[in-house]
Amino acid sequence: MRRLGILISGRGSNFAAIADSIDRGRLDAEIAVVISNHADAPGLVVAHNRGLRAIALPSLGLDREVYDRQLISELRQANVELVCLAGYLRILSGRFIREFPQRILNIHPSLLPAFPGLDAQHQAVAHGVKFSGCTVHFVDEGLDSGPIIKQAAVPVLDEDTAETLASRIIKEEHRIYSEAIALVLSGRYRIDGRRVIASEQL
Repeated sequence: MRRLGILISGRGSNFAAIADSIDRGRLDAEIAVVISNHADAPGLVVAHNRGLRAIALPSLGLDREVYDRQLISELRQANVELVCLAGYLRILSGRFIREFPQRILNIHPSLLPAFPGLDAQHQAVAHGVKFSGCTVHFVDEGLDSGPIIKQAAVPVLDEDTAETLASRIIKEEHRIYSEAIALVLSGRYRIDGRRVIASEQL
């Protein structure tokens, strides 16, 4: 069974959705470790309650390279094969990304390349777009710029606020993240430039 390392910074709702997919037999994987860069992250409690290995590895005040060396060490000790960022609010160093080439996934609450970075839902409402959504992508050394694996569109309603839009987007995040992980673990895809092409389409 393939081993996942989940990185979180907060409540870990996407992590919990991944764990639910595994428990229900929809995703053939196991969560080897959950790591948060905040010791008080609620997601760590969720992981403990599920009987998973959960580690607080505080990042405050640490140089990015120094911190990421510690993070790499923990993931290596857990024999992690795929790293999944699930609300991990810290930019990874180039060293970290090179350590796990094309084996780091992220979920972002917009239809990339629109609205990368923070506050994507606020950006979508402020710009008046009619559709937003979420994207699962490979992590590269740019900001939310890696090849796109899966996306889901969500209509932006006239009365939406950033909060109401986020509440609908996250439901789609919970659905497509596990689907994207399953595709990557299956190996039934290829990367052509910025495109991820599933084998069914080859």
